[in-house]
Amino acid sequence: MIRYALQCGNDHAFDGWFSSSEGFDAQVAAGDVLCPHCGSPNVRKALMAPSIGKSASKVAPAPADMAQKMSMMMLALKKHVEENCDYVGDKFAEEARRIHYGEADHRDIYGEATPDEALELIEEGVEVAPLPVVPSRQSN
Repeated sequence: MIRYALQCGNDHAFDGWFSSSEGFDAQVAAGDVLCPHCGSPNVRKALMAPSIGKSASKVAPAPADMAQKMSMMMLALKKHVEENCDYVGDKFAEEARRIHYGEADHRDIYGEATPDEALELIEEGVEVAPLPVVPSRQSN
């Protein structure tokens, strides 16, 4: 694994872990590397000093590094859902039930539901999961 110091077009600094330099390049090209602060996909490597000292296998990532990694993963999940699922707004519970009971064609959806509506869906056996709350993307 390679750790890169990264910076977005809005000058937010953060770190990211990648399997290789090529892996980083491919993820950036696909728009999968997002700034955990603002959601910008305009990400580049920043200058960083080489890490010399303890073996990487003996050094646990700092809590801040893990938080940034989790933010990037949540942004990527939200992006994937928005690009691959139908948005049904506040009709989510109604449409999820219709799909579950075969009253509508199966498709992946997302939208809004109250906590009570989500609990009712779960109790009925309808598979639902909350999306992470992340900052909206800002244009550069």
